[in-house]
Amino acid sequence: MKKKRILTGDRPTGRLHIGHYFGSLQKRLELQENEEYDPYILIADVQALTDNFDNPEKVRKNVREVAIDYLSVGIDPNKTTIYIQSMIPEAFELTMFYSNFVTISRLQRNPTVKTEIEQKKEIFGESVTYGFLGYPVSQAADITCFEGALVPVGEDQLPLIEQCREIVRKFNSVYGDILTEPQAVLSSTKRIKGLDGNDKMGKSLGNAIYLSDSEEEVTKKVMSATTDPNRIKKDDLGNPDICMVSYYHNLFTDKAECENICRECREGKRGCVYCKKQLAENINKVLEPIREKRAYYEAHPEIVDNILKEGTERARKSAKETMKKIKEAMMLNYFE
Repeated sequence: MKKKRILTGDRPTGRLHIGHYFGSLQKRLELQENEEYDPYILIADVQALTDNFDNPEKVRKNVREVAIDYLSVGIDPNKTTIYIQSMIPEAFELTMFYSNFVTISRLQRNPTVKTEIEQKKEIFGESVTYGFLGYPVSQAADITCFEGALVPVGEDQLPLIEQCREIVRKFNSVYGDILTEPQAVLSSTKRIKGLDGNDKMGKSLGNAIYLSDSEEEVTKKVMSATTDPNRIKKDDLGNPDICMVSYYHNLFTDKAECENICRECREGKRGCVYCKKQLAENINKVLEPIREKRAYYEAHPEIVDNILKEGTERARKSAKETMKKIKEAMMLNYFE
């Protein structure tokens, strides 16, 4: 039986943080162990350039950084194909073909695009680039170029997958049943909040713990985490429901100890400083084996480059096979 192709990916605009670890990375680790699936992970360097076009050095550097993060948490290149977006010209070809099936107004109505344009106002002002507006078309090409059947996403990404499905249906209605219509697999993991309580975690907000952070960096960040603002003294009664230290204990501390932490906080028997130090220790225990693997790959960049090269070559071969079928259907197979 043919395995179901699964497509996921990340934009290499920075290192991966613990939000990725508890979200997409855990899901990918789970899926790569299931023999029903054929996982592909895209390092979307071209998409990263849509809002980093003036900083190509940053994108290029982070391609390897993100790859190392994958390998450090246990993504196995023998089970999961890791490849670089810019090295698959067939996807760009397909993006151009798809551009004839999508109107500007449809792209502007996409809820995910609208939200991200609002978030990027400091970069674009009122002048959004064609590349940024059209990235859902590019994403549709990335998915269908590899006959992606399943695409694990968060709720905020569902409009992008639906737009891809619309493109596929339109294409197939014109050229025959050629393309695979992908299904979104909704992640059961909620987005992890930042240390400051912000719903979004990221480098620009300075509220993220990265998988590559040192023990000292983790401790420093945790010690600055937002706690109950009404708790001034150690023996004041606290409210762990509005404390980010308590929130993170629920991620990194076992359930029984979490219950004890919350009880002591509410009774004024636990100080915030001690609580933060305990949390930093627990986070560092989780990150330590990841750091060890990262150190190995950082010391052997040639291994990382070879994994990316082999994965990209495997992906390119698959993309060529798909494009051959597409061009035949579109009557663009001249001289064959």
